[in-house]
Amino acid sequence: MRIFTALVGLAFGCGGVIGALAADRMFSQKGKVFSETEVTLKVGETLVYVNDDSIAHNIFSTTTGNEFNLGSQEPGVSAPITFKAAGDVKVICAIHPRMQMTVKVMK
Repeated sequence: MRIFTALVGLAFGCGGVIGALAADRMFSQKGKVFSETEVTLKVGETLVYVNDDSIAHNIFSTTTGNEFNLGSQEPGVSAPITFKAAGDVKVICAIHPRMQMTVKVMK
């Protein structure tokens, strides 16, 4: 009986983790463009950048409070970014500077 209870607890625990991962927003890069030009999130939410392109991208932001640099992302690579401060965040590809988007981070 203890084994069954432990397995049920483990299954529900994993469901919580899976549910938390599902709350992340997926965002892709393909054809040297972002899948969206503007996204709205709340502070603490995460965008997962997925390189669905056939070439590398380097996604970054220098916006104060939400600075990040994913480095070179080869095709098929994904990377999460959690936004920590409210405001408009300008996101650019260092390799393809015409690739730009805005993440509106709300409180």
